[in-house]
Amino acid sequence: MTKRVLYLIACAAGPTQYIDEGVRQAQTRGWDTCLILTPAAATWWEPRMAELEKLTGHPVRSRHKLPWEKDALPKADAMLVAPLSCTSLNKWGNGIADTLALGLVSEGVHMGVPVVAMPYFNQAQGAQLAVARSIADLRSQGVLFLDGPGGYESHPPKQGNPAGFPWHLALDAVGTVVSPSP
Repeated sequence: MTKRVLYLIACAAGPTQYIDEGVRQAQTRGWDTCLILTPAAATWWEPRMAELEKLTGHPVRSRHKLPWEKDALPKADAMLVAPLSCTSLNKWGNGIADTLALGLVSEGVHMGVPVVAMPYFNQAQGAQLAVARSIADLRSQGVLFLDGPGGYESHPPKQGNPAGFPWHLALDAVGTVVSPSP
């Protein structure tokens, strides 16, 4: 029996310090978990990247492959963007796919891959008018965006709890759009 493949895509937001916990929770639910980091998030894990590769059993991707390189990851059955930073949300919502992470989900959602996103940013960032537009644009494309009581509720500035990020809620949502086992 082959496991379903989950692309866990993380941006440079506080909970990415604990992305290994998100990977472990996904694996406990039966997902073959591939990790994709934005370039900024990859710098956070640079000294410990081998640890993440051992945990996932796959290379951790943060850049586009070169034309002569083979795809390093299996095809995704679902994608979870968590934590999603305010910057990446607005770039994605405006069709800017300047990183591998954003390119994968920008294409994936239009190729029939279920995409779930859970943000992590503060209330001041969330008050920017572009945020509401980006969320609406992503939802109109079929992205399951988890904010508010069923996802992540923005925190006051400088009062976030990155260690308490609700990975379980994000993974529950992924389970509603596709089951982890064939």
